[in-house]
Amino acid sequence: MVGWLIAIYAFLYAPIVFLIALSFNDSRMVTSWAGFSTRWYVALWHDPALIEAALLSLRIAAVSATLATIVGTAAGYALARFGRFRGRGLFEAMLAAPLVLPEVMTGLSLLLLFVALEQTFGWPAGRGAGTVTIAHASVSVAYVTVVVRARLAEAGTALEDAAADLYAPPWTIFRRITLPLMAPALVSGWLLAFTLSMDDVVVASFTSGPGASTLPMVVFSATRLGVTPEIYALATVIVAVVGLALLAAHGANFLRRR
Repeated sequence: MVGWLIAIYAFLYAPIVFLIALSFNDSRMVTSWAGFSTRWYVALWHDPALIEAALLSLRIAAVSATLATIVGTAAGYALARFGRFRGRGLFEAMLAAPLVLPEVMTGLSLLLLFVALEQTFGWPAGRGAGTVTIAHASVSVAYVTVVVRARLAEAGTALEDAAADLYAPPWTIFRRITLPLMAPALVSGWLLAFTLSMDDVVVASFTSGPGASTLPMVVFSATRLGVTPEIYALATVIVAVVGLALLAAHGANFLRRR
């Protein structure tokens, strides 16, 4: 059993280790090792296309995750606390659609929507970072809703009912009880939406325009002509940042428990 577990984890993480090792290879060829070098990190630092795409992706991911968290929190709260209401089934089906529909259909439908809006109202004036942000937020709302709804369902209503019995106003109940209960779900939902936005290629390809290529789009385009070691260096930087964030979170959790 332990051997199978080690084999599975090796299968999952060996490619990442191999990629990190190649980022320090002085040769452009994957099949030959020419010595240790950081030349590809220097080349990455002086590559304006990759840096601009990375910064654009970070901005889009942050804004879209924030929008998705706001809308998803409202939707999850409504489903968890409002009980049966007219149109609930349709509302749930619309929220679940991005979870089950292929990304190609989602991206194409959003593209047609933006084109129709531009022809009818003159907005948006072409596709760019704004349309990608709206598209990513629209897709991520469903994921945030699921997380928030599950958290509120698990927490129950006992504390809120007790506060209401003590004549606490609704806004005070929400601010002092419900919001702290939802806080872990809000953070998790935001991080999930941020990750989905940073990882997306299909929806962004349909809804972006000239000068609004996200980092996954740039990397995907580069792989068509052959992966360069700069991509390996970029992937290593991303892995390092994520790893440091996880270690920091684990350390903070460890200190909090002591």
